[in-house]
Amino acid sequence: VAPPTLTVLPPSSVEVQQGKVTLLCLANKGFPSDWTLSWKVDGSDWSSEVSQSPGLLQKDDSLYSWSSTLTLQEEQWLKNTVTCEATKESQATVSTTLRRGQCTE
Repeated sequence: VAPPTLTVLPPSSVEVQQGKVTLLCLANKGFPSDWTLSWKVDGSDWSSEVSQSPGLLQKDDSLYSWSSTLTLQEEQWLKNTVTCEATKESQATVSTTLRRGQCTE
């Protein structure tokens, strides 16, 4: 079993100005492919407007990569921290958190 490495990509400034934002969580080099990606907003589980892609097998190392997107209203994004978690039964949870303040305008 290999826990994936998580990266959360913030929305573009253009998106923020339009009132809705999409965040992307990339999970790389996990094995097997049944890790579940989930989101938390301000520490609370968040499941609305979430979609996860199926795992893609990387040819070079036989590990999987997959992603999940989260769509939020602009005010939710501006006020909160957003966390992406990868979970799998009997494995330690992997998580990464993005704070609004870490993003440049």
